[in-house]
Amino acid sequence: MTEKIENNGKILAIIIGSSFKKEGIEFFTPDSFSQQLGYMNRKAGYTIAPHSHNQVDRTVTFSQEVLFIRSGKVQVDFYNDEHEYLENRVLSAGDVILLASGGHGFHILEDAEMIEVKQGPFVGEEGRINIKQYNGNPVK
Repeated sequence: MTEKIENNGKILAIIIGSSFKKEGIEFFTPDSFSQQLGYMNRKAGYTIAPHSHNQVDRTVTFSQEVLFIRSGKVQVDFYNDEHEYLENRVLSAGDVILLASGGHGFHILEDAEMIEVKQGPFVGEEGRINIKQYNGNPVK
């Protein structure tokens, strides 16, 4: 299972469910994204040729992050660019989500372990805007 969460034609998130499986390789993100998310399923004996990557200057203007849910259940709330609550999804162990645009918040439904990957370097609070509502309700 894969799902794209969109608002006004803009991808907010891409979810790859733990049950997703296919042969070969698939990338879920458009080339324009600063974070690329792909899936590979290769048989024993397959070889990926040794390689390195060239230095390429890139400009990243918005952070995109990927969360790997290792255990537990997490509700992800989605907000548009105006910080209005839109909808939510519940992720479980083995699910992966790319948070591409808009806003997001999390409610831990069961004790959870997550791994987060995003562009660096970390810039602290200057890199984010706190949304003043949770699930459509004001944050106190």
